[in-house]
Amino acid sequence: MTSVEILFRTAAQPSSIDAVTRALANIREVYGIRRLTFDRAAQTLRVEYDATRLNAAAVAKLVRQAGLEIEAEPPLTAPQPASEQAPAA
Repeated sequence: MTSVEILFRTAAQPSSIDAVTRALANIREVYGIRRLTFDRAAQTLRVEYDATRLNAAAVAKLVRQAGLEIEAEPPLTAPQPASEQAPAA
């Protein structure tokens, strides 16, 4: 198992939080989805999934089908902080 986290920024506040909550609960039933964390104030959804079962595009599709409008696809890899980058030769 390869656990990966992806962060989606929602385009707008969902009109019906109850409907979205039920839809996101259904996403949890998908084999490979490990955890969902929705931050309403920050308008973000963090999804932890098994990368041996799913990929970022499949997870984004599930989120959209659940009824959340998300902004453009996030990058597949997070940029490294400056302190972790190799020094220039």
